Amino acid sequence: MNLVKEKIAQAHDLLKELNIDCWILFVRETPMLEDPAMPLVVGNLAVVWQSFFIYTKKGDAIAVVGNFDKEDFIKSGNFSEVISYTEGVKEDFRKLIERLDPQQIALNYSMGNVAADGLTHGMYLQFCEYLEGTPYGERIISSNDILAKLRGRKLPEELKLLKQAATMADDVWQKVKSEINTGMTEIQAASVIEYFIKQFGGVLSFPTIVNAGSKTEAGHSMPTEAKITGGDLLHIDFGIRYKDFCSDIQRLMYFKRGNEKEPPGELIKAFNTVKDIITETGKISLPGKKGYEIDKLAREILTDKGYPEYQHALGHQLGRNVHDGAASIAPNWERYKGMSSIPLELNNVFTLELEIMLPGIGCVGLEEDMYVTDNGAEFLSPRQMELDVK
Repeated sequence: MNLVKEKIAQAHDLLKELNIDCWILFVRETPMLEDPAMPLVVGNLAVVWQSFFIYTKKGDAIAVVGNFDKEDFIKSGNFSEVISYTEGVKEDFRKLIERLDPQQIALNYSMGNVAADGLTHGMYLQFCEYLEGTPYGERIISSNDILAKLRGRKLPEELKLLKQAATMADDVWQKVKSEINTGMTEIQAASVIEYFIKQFGGVLSFPTIVNAGSKTEAGHSMPTEAKITGGDLLHIDFGIRYKDFCSDIQRLMYFKRGNEKEPPGELIKAFNTVKDIITETGKISLPGKKGYEIDKLAREILTDKGYPEYQHALGHQLGRNVHDGAASIAPNWERYKGMSSIPLELNNVFTLELEIMLPGIGCVGLEEDMYVTDNGAEFLSPRQMELDVK
């Protein structure tokens, strides 16, 4: 299957659905600064000079590239037309736009969605200069809505690859559990995970996060020399990139003190609360549901149990990147730029994640990967339903 051609066809359908005449990716020097949408609808091809990738609701897929880049784009078979230039692209681009005569031009920028915001300010100014003296400069809109749906509506092959990445992450965890012991540092624990990821044929989808009990603060910090000791809750947040698709899970393991027969009761209660919230929010992760409604349920359950709210979104989308797409299962905070009000759609892939911080024990955090179905969340790999104990 040519997944790029499938996504281009999906883009054509979206342009019709949204009644947008044309969508343009304007890029240059992509080995240095690649637009986030390029892997979806251009493929693993690079350009050096100013280049345009233009998709229309009539079904065109047009590449306008420098003369030394054109051959790869012709060979790819992904484009209905490849136009090359030598001295400068302005005149060829203007002629093409006049021929297409779009009433709206969706351009690769967005105020709130990083996955749709590949255009630099300098490139935007140059784009406007190319259209100076034409009516088309007044017809520019953001391509955010196109990218939100193109990234979010996973094709069957994309779902298959995401399941493989998630299953691989769980397989790694099953191997890792027997290898990590007290006396190891966070850095050593992360190295064990990274070793098994390579053994399974994947690479890291983001730098592994390890917390040895409450010795280090959970978040996005790097592993340290802090050692795992009895009474620590090991918290690990990691993911695998497999065939360009990502997973992202959190797992927990408690190391008993010498005189302990079982984990503390407060830890078991917190673990079950987090696990149950993922279950309950998964049930209402339905097409048409808004992210803030799902996030609200999680916070209500958490505070009803006497715990403070977590300080982040309950879930983000997964795809070719760990944070992918627009819709977010999040509160209506300014930082999410309205993404929590976007309705979920069938086959959107999300994480569900939250934590409870226990002083002296650590971060009781779980994270599972799922996709949206008509019956709620379908998890991509086995969940952690019981606390692992050593």
